[in-house]
Amino acid sequence: MALEIRQVQRLAQQLVMTPQLQQAIKLLQLSRVELEDLISQELQENPALEEASPEEQESEETPELVEEQPKPEPEVTREIRAQDDPVALDWQDYLETHSNAIHGSLTEGALRDEEDAPPSWETLLAKKTSLEEHLLWQLHMSRMTEAERAIGHQIIGNLDERGYLAMTLEEIRDAVEQAGRTVTLEEIEAVLKKIQLFDPVGVAARDLRECLLVQLENLGLAESLAARIVTGHLQQLESKRYDKLARELGVTIEEIVAAAHLITSLEPKPARGFDTEEVRTIIPDVSVEKIGDEYVIFLRDEGLPRLRVSALYRRLASQGGELAGQAREYLKKKVQAATELVKSIHWRQQTLYRVTQSIFKFQREFLDHGVSHLRPMVLKDVAQDISMHESTVSRATANKYVHTPQGVFELKFFFQSGLRVGNGEDVAAETVKNKIRAMISAEDPRRPYSDQYIARLLNQEDIGIARRTVAKYREAMGILPSSKRRQPHLLK
Repeated sequence: MALEIRQVQRLAQQLVMTPQLQQAIKLLQLSRVELEDLISQELQENPALEEASPEEQESEETPELVEEQPKPEPEVTREIRAQDDPVALDWQDYLETHSNAIHGSLTEGALRDEEDAPPSWETLLAKKTSLEEHLLWQLHMSRMTEAERAIGHQIIGNLDERGYLAMTLEEIRDAVEQAGRTVTLEEIEAVLKKIQLFDPVGVAARDLRECLLVQLENLGLAESLAARIVTGHLQQLESKRYDKLARELGVTIEEIVAAAHLITSLEPKPARGFDTEEVRTIIPDVSVEKIGDEYVIFLRDEGLPRLRVSALYRRLASQGGELAGQAREYLKKKVQAATELVKSIHWRQQTLYRVTQSIFKFQREFLDHGVSHLRPMVLKDVAQDISMHESTVSRATANKYVHTPQGVFELKFFFQSGLRVGNGEDVAAETVKNKIRAMISAEDPRRPYSDQYIARLLNQEDIGIARRTVAKYREAMGILPSSKRRQPHLLK
């Protein structure tokens, strides 16, 4: 059979990702901050896109939305009305009393009282001091030679996230010598000892043992029983073998308990109070408030610019003959881009509203009673309820937060796997975690519950769970195993 090339026409259906659809999907999965940044960038780059004033009707300037729209929500805004005289306005007072409403929770759709007003803007302009900056300030305030300060800079600049020294003395010597100074290991050790007594005490230690010993030395307890335990018996202290420690050290169990209590009061991670991670302020995208006997959903779109397509640019783009063809094409592209952006943002907000509404249709008991009544739910449940694809629901809940009567939660929090209980129903994994947490908090510290015993207690409540699942949930909550929680000898 000879091979030949020929053209064949076939009729087929396939999904094509148009640029407009790609943009809508991209906007849907953006967080609130990312959306604000994108809108700001588009306002700068697209002259056909404008920010409408609050008084102007959005419907006159924006494209028509799809048929199903969320119910109108009452707006809570702080604005300077047009009739206000900007010259007579006290701007300092305005800045101190009129913060962005997006940084606070809304209560019953009303503005917050004056006594609940946020702090002035100046108080928000603070920069948290890092551990390195704090130590360098102490280094330059100390009486040291230039060579010692050079060593100190190398030590302080090579601390890990715990505040421990991440270099050997030899590596520090090599680094200092590369800068043109000759130093000895004895000089480096002397500077290291001084820095370890800086605030926080124990910083720049090379391991946990040295960190704790420096703190004990600073307290004048270098020869104490606690120092002896830290020097050679940390593993036995961790396993709570107080009786064995007492026999080896020739002291009573009560003395071991007192020394252990002192050791646990020390700081094993000196850098803990100087976390370098930025504190994230969560701005809820949606609010759920109880009005009467019903829960009402409000989109938190305060602070988002109200966009419209410029009427002037639309008029110029539609005119013929007055503009050169290239200029008219440019205007048409900009008007089209602005139109699609506004439609995509409206679709994003509409989808977010519908997804949130569906979530709390399933999670009504959570709104009434809290996490203990959270029910299992998967993306498919919401997707089928609102006739959307699961991937759309997943994008709509990504990096989105909701303010509820029970607190602020990420929307993805409400999608929980479940465990089967005795009556044939399912219970959410988060509910089981809460039960485990409550059991452990109520246990006798002298005889803490093992994972097997917790699983047995849960099975008595008709929650079928295995020991390994209890262990997985306990580790996810950051709770130590029973051998590490045991306190056989408590101080009276």
